[in-house]
Amino acid sequence: MKFSQTFIPTLREVPADAVIASHRLMFRSGMLRKLANGLFAYLPLGLLSFRKVEQIIREEMNAIGSLEIKPSVVVPAELWKESGRWDAYGDALLRVKNRLGADFVVSPTAEEAFTSLVRDELSSYKQLPLSLYQINTKYRDEIRPRYGVMRGREFVMKDAYSFHASEASLDEHYQAMGRAYRRIFKRCGLSVIPVQADSGAMGGSGSEEFMVESEIGDNTLLFCKNCDYAANVEKAGCKPDFSPRPELARSATAGTPPLSKISTPGVKTIDELCAFLKTGADSFIKTLVYRAVNVELDLKAAPGCSGLKKERPAPGAPEVYPETFFAVAIRGDLDVNETKLAATLKASEVALAADSDVERLTGSPVGFAGPVGLGQIPVLIDHTVTAMTDAVTGALEADLHYQHAAYGRDFEGWLIADIRTVKAGDRCPLCGGELYEKKGNELGHIFKLGLKYSKPMKLSYLDEAGKSHTPVMGCYGIGVDRVLASIIEEHHDDNGIIWPMTIAPCQVIVIPVKYEGAVKDAADTLCAELEKEGVEVLLDDRNERPGVKFNDADLMGIPLRAVIGERNLAGDSPRAEIKARGEKESRLVELSRAAGDLAARVKKELEKLNG
Repeated sequence: MKFSQTFIPTLREVPADAVIASHRLMFRSGMLRKLANGLFAYLPLGLLSFRKVEQIIREEMNAIGSLEIKPSVVVPAELWKESGRWDAYGDALLRVKNRLGADFVVSPTAEEAFTSLVRDELSSYKQLPLSLYQINTKYRDEIRPRYGVMRGREFVMKDAYSFHASEASLDEHYQAMGRAYRRIFKRCGLSVIPVQADSGAMGGSGSEEFMVESEIGDNTLLFCKNCDYAANVEKAGCKPDFSPRPELARSATAGTPPLSKISTPGVKTIDELCAFLKTGADSFIKTLVYRAVNVELDLKAAPGCSGLKKERPAPGAPEVYPETFFAVAIRGDLDVNETKLAATLKASEVALAADSDVERLTGSPVGFAGPVGLGQIPVLIDHTVTAMTDAVTGALEADLHYQHAAYGRDFEGWLIADIRTVKAGDRCPLCGGELYEKKGNELGHIFKLGLKYSKPMKLSYLDEAGKSHTPVMGCYGIGVDRVLASIIEEHHDDNGIIWPMTIAPCQVIVIPVKYEGAVKDAADTLCAELEKEGVEVLLDDRNERPGVKFNDADLMGIPLRAVIGERNLAGDSPRAEIKARGEKESRLVELSRAAGDLAARVKKELEKLNG
């Protein structure tokens, strides 16, 4: 491939909106151009590397028996209504109408499409397990796309879906996918961190994320200093920092004075209470009111919920309470983890209630809510509150708080759960070691979906006895664009990209100082010999100064560079100057051995990454 015959518009200036290395370098190296906010076009150089990431993914998926298909990107809205996600997914879902007025979805994910395809063909247990995947375009209408293809609106994902007759079969394939993901990222030259994760809007019983450390990461990760524990903050747990006591044990409150009210005029926040009472935040019970959407828990016995009616978003879908309010009590020095809260409630969304709703439901101004006597709505109690036997909390009256509040004596909860946000310095739930934080970006995510989609969409098969069953499902995604950008984030320097050999758009760049005469002949011969060895070569045949060519080669990140000039061709032993992209020093190699030397280095690097 000759430079003059391809389209590589390199840039010297950094685009104004490019704030991370991958965004800057993908533009400067001529890989990428922007069409609109969050929408990008891959140019020839970028597409070569992009296809290599796809191929690695494809090879590893095929190796574990997953079969590639290609569904349409635009799917009927009816499928999303069947699963209940037409309304629940939110504004990120791009909804469109055709000329007949029928509703469609530009897929942000493909559970519905794959489930529908399998539903139409599945009849017998003999067809299971079944694993299908696609590498296809997706669209999510992000509020604020940023960081180039790291968080664009349109992107390409590999997503696989598996269908099983048993949880054991699902777990076996889930583990195989996890191993395949580790191989994929290793072959791409990436250092990934597998962490426990929340299933979020995807639903399901278990999930694992594959992260790369990043200063601009969207995710906060927690790690133990003493063991292998790693989790996304949305999922992370910790060892209790209090001594557990038997629930409702009277002896725990035997020495606590009776509950009494204290005047706290104008004092609403925890910080204000600390200053007013001259005590620490861990002595208070903070009570917050939340609005929850599409709650699947049965609330028949929950305070204030007996009159609530359930709705079924779609035929076969689970019944949900469309809107419900809850009070959440947690120790004053801690924060509520809203992802954990949503998972506990089996809700599609939770958010702090409006002030007007807080006042209506608690009968008191904002800032004076507390769990004592709060019977109008269900109260969720964080585990930390169960150990509080002498606490301060809101008294459900303006300018008044309770002191000496004791869990089990003065109040109880409708539900007790772990809903605290774990932070650095907390203790590991496995070994008790200290936890620390890092920022990370998600590259891949695997889920055990269970019956989340197969049941409402009426997917079924017949067992050996002819009895109908619903298969359990798994879901496994990798963001291809994000993988490519993350490789650049991990492999670059001040001069440009440093591609791993497996992902480089070309493996060797041959640079003739002047593409004419004997230099041209030597460069053409070397390129022909390399191509014969199966090496991917870019010949920089431009009429440019050597410094421009060298700078562009570094910018593009081609792993190996061979320079041919008149000076090194002179004499009885013509030579080429060979240099690896990540090395500072070059070396001279006899021209007759240059192709073999370069081909051997390419092979060695490929074996190292693919082995």
